[in-house]
Amino acid sequence: MKRVVFLLFPGFELLDFAGPLQVFHEAKKLGLDLELVFSGTTPSLASEQGLVFNDLVPFPEFRPGDDVFIPGFTLEITPTRPDLVKAILRAHQSGARIVSTCSGTFMVGQAGLLDGRSCTTHWKRVEELQKRYPRTTVLTDRLFVEDRGLITCGGVTCGIDLALSQMEQERGPLFASRIARELILYIRRDKDHSQVSVYLEYRDHQNPSIHAVQDWMIDHPDQGADLHALAAIGGMSPRNFTRAFRSVTGISPGEYRTLLRLERASVLLKNPSLTVEAVASESGFRDARALRRLWAKRYGLSPRTAS
Repeated sequence: MKRVVFLLFPGFELLDFAGPLQVFHEAKKLGLDLELVFSGTTPSLASEQGLVFNDLVPFPEFRPGDDVFIPGFTLEITPTRPDLVKAILRAHQSGARIVSTCSGTFMVGQAGLLDGRSCTTHWKRVEELQKRYPRTTVLTDRLFVEDRGLITCGGVTCGIDLALSQMEQERGPLFASRIARELILYIRRDKDHSQVSVYLEYRDHQNPSIHAVQDWMIDHPDQGADLHALAAIGGMSPRNFTRAFRSVTGISPGEYRTLLRLERASVLLKNPSLTVEAVASESGFRDARALRRLWAKRYGLSPRTAS
């Protein structure tokens, strides 16, 4: 039986724990033989959000094949936990796989496990992590990174993507897709996705008209509205719209739409039942040839190779 052990401590971030837990809970409901262990530095403790957990067991004897999760925390207010650091080191020495989310990577660093490895953490903390642990390679453009028995994750909702990836390793992509559908996940991301989503990029401006157009384009990636139609959504003339869009985003409306369509295609390509032709159609490309051409231009390989 596969075992997942959560190492909890006062001040841990709730979603870093609850997101992966929900994925594993759904996997058990679908028949995966999985044991979940909730252990803590004390039998009762509270998360950063103030939710109190009781009846936690002591840190167990770790064994090969365990996945040992360390959630993130607020570095500025959560003190170093020598007991937790020692448990992480014991887990690693036993042959367990260490999985940290968000700033939990800093705890792994305190255990001396980052040296010579690649890792990641929340995008706001990557520079700090690199400075604190200069013998590691901190990757800034990944949701999660696996390197020789250690998985580190950007944290927060990234933990859900990470847990789904683990379930795919256990039982295959269709099993992971069933869990994602149960959780009503619109987008399932893999480890190579950047922590900065195209759905959030190009939005750091204060132009409500351009925001309205971007919202429409995100919601309708498969519709080929021309420049006049997009400008009308923003209440502008085509000329003013084009100038305003490039001014606040740095790219043209056409380039932005292509990025959105490629993002949607990257998600749909994870579904093995969809052909490249079907993915192209649902993503708004004229045909599979157009998808392949733009995909190769951006990523340097074919769509199916990437998936």
